[in-house]
Amino acid sequence: MTVLSTEAALADAGLYIGGMFTLTPEEARTFDVNGVNALLIGNAGPDMWRIFTQEQGEDGEPDPLNRWTRRRLDRIAEQAGASVIYPFDGPPWPPFGQWALRTGRYFESPLGLKIHPHFGLWQAFRGVLILPEGQQTASEGPAQSPCDSCRDKPCLTTCPVGAFSPSGYDVPGCRRHISGPGTDCLNQGCLARHACPVAADRAYAPDQAAFHMRSFLAV
Repeated sequence: MTVLSTEAALADAGLYIGGMFTLTPEEARTFDVNGVNALLIGNAGPDMWRIFTQEQGEDGEPDPLNRWTRRRLDRIAEQAGASVIYPFDGPPWPPFGQWALRTGRYFESPLGLKIHPHFGLWQAFRGVLILPEGQQTASEGPAQSPCDSCRDKPCLTTCPVGAFSPSGYDVPGCRRHISGPGTDCLNQGCLARHACPVAADRAYAPDQAAFHMRSFLAV
């Protein structure tokens, strides 16, 4: 199975290849994988959510989206002769944020979330496919952070409780707001995230956003 056919199989699940990078030998040993050529797999916008809800949905059992992701990516990995590292498996917890930056396709945003030039903040990491030895990833051209050209940075001034500032992210304050008066954030998703102008047309649907916000509160 080639990278192109893997990409097509991912698209059938509403997933995409966000970038390519190389594991260090130490990382390969830590996560017990054979190979170092890695594809960062994510979802962007509502595509994956539509497929997930059609195939499984919230079935009342813990972590339905993680279980669906594992089932889908395990199948693709088997076809490709690859192995998978998941962000929800640990300890040791895989450094997905660091790996994303190493692809050269993701950047730090003022909110602390990773931002992609095409998908904005409306993306998440679902796994990493480790390709078989001898199968190479294709090189990609350089990308630039969309935050560099954003003068107003509305994401920093929209949060009702000022949870985002140069000093960091006030997680307790955010949780108190969402679990109390912040019904807009709870039901529609983070208002600061919605304020970002990059890929605004890919914003999560309300039920998708609410699912992730409830998951955030449950951690």
